[in-house]
Amino acid sequence: MSLKWLPRDDKLKDHSLFKSDYWGKTAPSVIYEKKPIVHNGKAVSDKLYSAWITLNNPAQYNSYTTEMVKGVIAGFQAASSDRSVVAVVFTGAGDKAFCTGGNTKEYSEYYGKRPSEYGEYMDLFNGMVDSILNCKKPVICRVNGMRIAGGQEIGMACDLSVSSDLAIFGQAGPAHGSAPVGGSTDFLPWLMSSEDAMYNAISCEFWSAYKMKAKNALTEVVPVLSDGKKFYRNPLVITDRFLDDGVIVYGEPKRGEALKQAKAMMKNLKIDFSLLDEAVNKLILKFTNLFPECLSMSIDMIRAKKKFFWDQSKIASRHWLAANMNYEAFLGFTAFNNRKLTGVDKIDFIKFREALSEGKAMNDELFETVLPKPKA
Repeated sequence: MSLKWLPRDDKLKDHSLFKSDYWGKTAPSVIYEKKPIVHNGKAVSDKLYSAWITLNNPAQYNSYTTEMVKGVIAGFQAASSDRSVVAVVFTGAGDKAFCTGGNTKEYSEYYGKRPSEYGEYMDLFNGMVDSILNCKKPVICRVNGMRIAGGQEIGMACDLSVSSDLAIFGQAGPAHGSAPVGGSTDFLPWLMSSEDAMYNAISCEFWSAYKMKAKNALTEVVPVLSDGKKFYRNPLVITDRFLDDGVIVYGEPKRGEALKQAKAMMKNLKIDFSLLDEAVNKLILKFTNLFPECLSMSIDMIRAKKKFFWDQSKIASRHWLAANMNYEAFLGFTAFNNRKLTGVDKIDFIKFREALSEGKAMNDELFETVLPKPKA
């Protein structure tokens, strides 16, 4: 039976909440662009795309400012509601970093000792993580360099991660006045063993991409160093699987003479992301050749487990992080932000702990005692 006699409105509606005002080319900013889906170097369609959301603040290792957080939220909402977008790629500008977390200059100079303001900021940050977890398209984190602190957290919110083998990963919060409760304490135990998750979260050590892959936290790691003819795996880390005195050292940094040789080798090589982009494009093509609603349902049901733990703690973490801006966060971010002036990026932890053991008040007098002094 034909239903042509029933009235229908066939004009497509725009479900995007944001317009292009949230994105810009001038750093610091977020860049949003749609790219063709390619196979063997050719576009498979002139109607289907991947959406690329790029953190554009390379001078500060793609740390996100308040305005950039808004841009990321806008980008993921736009990609999610765009019928022509098959998948989203989340990456950073340049070849040094995907993201190193929140902008410490902004944290120190504006949010320090302003807990209510930082609470408002954390509402935006939580919205950024939610925008990734709620995107109705698969999200690939293209890790082009350091994925540290809050960068690690928004990276783990993505569905899959494809990484340059020069990238390093880890948390920095406990060393600089914060805690990795913007996602890492929720996502790390989901990705790796609880002990590995614990050590990664609190040690403030940075792990190589190969070590992260060995810990089941990355989808793929590809070499990016090239002499123009061939690619070479990261020479700074051990990429052969073997035992050294009974200890698995795969993915660990080289030391001594081996490290010197590796650094000398790197001087003759250049960074080339063509294999990284090829790996990303293969995933996008794979997604293109799947039923979209079946794909979306599958992704959302996997995400549901990550979201469960994230949703349990994000509000409490928001309030704690805001309050902490009066105390340890103020000290940590101030020390880090003024490292060029003082030559030191951390407080005197011994003096700080001694003061606390004596029950001293957390005030400016104590802060001046433990903060690094300007160089003569």
